[in-house]
Amino acid sequence: MLLPRLPLPFDATRVVPARRKAMRGMSLLEMVLVLALVAALAMMAAMAMNGGMDGVRLRSAGKTLAAELRYARTRAISTGVAQQFHINPGNGRWQGADGHHGELPEKIKVQFTGAGQLQRRRDEGVIRFFEDGASSGGRIELRSGKAVWRIDVAWITGEVKAGTPRENAG
Repeated sequence: MLLPRLPLPFDATRVVPARRKAMRGMSLLEMVLVLALVAALAMMAAMAMNGGMDGVRLRSAGKTLAAELRYARTRAISTGVAQQFHINPGNGRWQGADGHHGELPEKIKVQFTGAGQLQRRRDEGVIRFFEDGASSGGRIELRSGKAVWRIDVAWITGEVKAGTPRENAG
């Protein structure tokens, strides 16, 4: 025996066009525009809290120098040959291990503190990394406006720490 077919509570074929339009969701274009707007607002808020583009350049330059210092230390340990990192605070040019070199953005001011015995000229800072990983030690401080980025190199261990003075204190 066949059971009679019961009507479904909702039948899509009976929806009227006006109702169909009201049930429509957001289009993909609308969603993409909202996401782009939210991303732009988040980026502007982050830049405002972190010193804007100057802060971004400062952190980027600081991280690059810290990476080059770590590379020089690694090369000294792996090759068994002492390596040196040179920086000219006046013009922002630097040279690291294996001929790596570069120049900091013009707006960034550099202050170097380190062993005076290694400096051949007054306008240069030198940090030497020894074969056992130790170093001559030093500090490179980068400034852009009110923002400061500090790179400390420990003289016994050769460890390189980089960050804002608050982050670098511990």
